[in-house]
Amino acid sequence: MSARKYFGTDGVRGLVGQYPISPEFVMKLGYAAGKVLASQGTHKVLIGKDTRISGYMLESALEAGFSAAGTDIMLLGPMPTPAIAYLTKTFRGEAGVVISASHNPYYDNGIKFFSNDGQKLPDEIELAIEAELDKPMSCVSSDKLGKATRINDAAGRYIEFCKSNFPSQLSLSGLKIVVDCANGATYHIAPNVFRELGAEVIALAAEPDGININEQCGATSMAMISKAVVEHKADLGIALDGDGDRLMMVDHTGYVIDGDEAVFIIANNDLKTGNMRGGVVGTQMSNMGLELALADLGIPFARSNVGDRYVMEMLKQNNWSLGAENSGHIINLNHTSTGDGIIAALNVLTAVCQTGESLYQLRQGMSKLPQILVNVRLTAEAFSQNDPCKADNVVAAVHQVNAKLNGQGRVLLRKSGTEPLIRVMVEGSNANDVEAHANEIADAVKKAC
Repeated sequence: MSARKYFGTDGVRGLVGQYPISPEFVMKLGYAAGKVLASQGTHKVLIGKDTRISGYMLESALEAGFSAAGTDIMLLGPMPTPAIAYLTKTFRGEAGVVISASHNPYYDNGIKFFSNDGQKLPDEIELAIEAELDKPMSCVSSDKLGKATRINDAAGRYIEFCKSNFPSQLSLSGLKIVVDCANGATYHIAPNVFRELGAEVIALAAEPDGININEQCGATSMAMISKAVVEHKADLGIALDGDGDRLMMVDHTGYVIDGDEAVFIIANNDLKTGNMRGGVVGTQMSNMGLELALADLGIPFARSNVGDRYVMEMLKQNNWSLGAENSGHIINLNHTSTGDGIIAALNVLTAVCQTGESLYQLRQGMSKLPQILVNVRLTAEAFSQNDPCKADNVVAAVHQVNAKLNGQGRVLLRKSGTEPLIRVMVEGSNANDVEAHANEIADAVKKAC
């Protein structure tokens, strides 16, 4: 497969105002995508966004580009990424476009696409769009320009879809739940979903102002919700990220439950209720404790490359339905077509209601091995021009750590697909040793840069 020039593992992403997240490039991206999709028979796309202030500017730029290509546009406004995937299918759109940088700060943004089946665009379509981007931009004749329509009931439609994925005979009545919306795209949706299913909901970070998305809140910053769950004597907490495709949870003690533990709870309950199809796909970052716990249940486990698109690819290859990243991307093809934080939370809550056990009790079936992740941030220039993972001193450091682990742990070193970071992960039986080993490799990466 040819190397991508613009698309990363999760669309096109970067710092707002700098190439490629500039009005000029994004307008041309809309035009290029419109041209390519038109050749596939597509003349209607849906566009949604999260709550960051730059979304308005980029939405307008995309709209202009698609219109110039003769593509009609349906504007959804602020909506979670998985909602856009769902609504693309509901409205019979041929593609969905998400303006979001997910868990990144407000000053970043990005563009990603869904096909008409609610899944990410195939590689060949992305590569065709990249090829079109390198050509001059033009415009169809005035009588063939794309028209824009705003969909006013998008949030209500998605709320009903989420509720339909919770068993009708069950209720969340009697549960007190803290919901952290990360000041992102779920702010007007997630609290309503859980409230309408009967829970008492305490909403956190549900007042976006354009710049507070993911700021010390949400699935990437769990201190606030952990404290709130304990202070409010809540049964559990649900934390989503800025675009709503990640889930992290908190039990009543304030303990943080990541994607590995959440998918274990879902798989264990699916097995008991006869809904388990095949095995579970994790990634190279998934904790070995998940693999061991699933093995005890007789559930197969496979590891994909890091990135939810690769989890999805392996699910399709194996004809399985359930996969996850430990960062909280959970895909359950029995319920939806992509990673969805709200749906995943409802899957866990289904287990809580069906078993009568608390989240604290349900997580006891899995014991995580100590795992440390150290992120080494690079300048954008250094990140694009160098691969410190292959530097001699880094290779030597990894070799030394592997020798010390002596087969009782793992080392994973990789470049992030969404940020200028080198991620260093070390896993083993002793927490102190694991932390020391991870810092040892991180120091070698810094020296290589």
